[in-house]
Amino acid sequence: MELISVIVPCLNEEKAIEIFYESFFDTVEKFNIPVEYEVIFVDDGSTDKSLEIMRSLSRRDRRVHYISFSRNFGKEGAMLAGLKAAKGDYVTMMDVDLQDPPRLIEEMYGALRSGEYDCAAARRADRKGEGKIRSVLSNVFYAFINKISDTEIVKGARDFRLMTRRMVNSVLELTEYNRFSKGIFSWVGYRTKWISYENVERSVGDTKWSMSKLMKYSLEGIMAFSTKPLALASYMGLMCLFVSLVFICIIVFKTLIWGDPVAGYPSLICVILLIGGIQLFTIGILGQYMAKTYLEVKKRPIYITKESDL
Repeated sequence: MELISVIVPCLNEEKAIEIFYESFFDTVEKFNIPVEYEVIFVDDGSTDKSLEIMRSLSRRDRRVHYISFSRNFGKEGAMLAGLKAAKGDYVTMMDVDLQDPPRLIEEMYGALRSGEYDCAAARRADRKGEGKIRSVLSNVFYAFINKISDTEIVKGARDFRLMTRRMVNSVLELTEYNRFSKGIFSWVGYRTKWISYENVERSVGDTKWSMSKLMKYSLEGIMAFSTKPLALASYMGLMCLFVSLVFICIIVFKTLIWGDPVAGYPSLICVILLIGGIQLFTIGILGQYMAKTYLEVKKRPIYITKESDL
């Protein structure tokens, strides 16, 4: 019988883990598909009782396993650890807060079994229940990254997707330290069926994704899958050069005609501040790419496992 591995990253989710466990198995046991399941909870350095609950579930149910990190390494590291540990013929990733509806797995499995697809992925058709500012920034991010990147990232795409073993193996070949899984899933190719669903609010607790974390994650994605910001820095440098040449011509012309070399101090300061700001901005872009390169060449592990029952 075929096996579906379910990877569930967790960070301080003691209230949600058992709810997810009960809801997931209540749902999938009603499916009319001949498969078995393994659920791999990945504890991303939780400081509450998440690990204790994972241990308890693992002892109660042979289908449940867990991996615990030595500290918080981030969701990307947790997903990678789960992908490496998964033994299934098919592998999926789900959020423990049940914002990824388990009911979609049956449709995803049917799409892959047809042989036409190697991946069936979920995308939110709306952002109901989410703040307006957050929704607007999300839409801006998808529009911007698809404009500057050769790798398409579908608007509203979730990490929730069911993949064949060969696609999972391809994803695991990408060992980069700075990971952006949505881009990686798209970059490796393979045909994907997109399944839309209405946004579902968290079953319990609050999101761990603050606005600052989302902004940082967005920058990770942009720099991981596009070098256009570097080209932008070059274009801005050329623009500054052109503007400065224009100003030189104006100053020379004014001096020759009106003999007024002293006036214009405020405008001079404005120009200096403008050019200085552009220089710092472009140096910042270069610095970000250099920092990513620095982290890659050090070859540090993406995560450290403290405990596991696998």
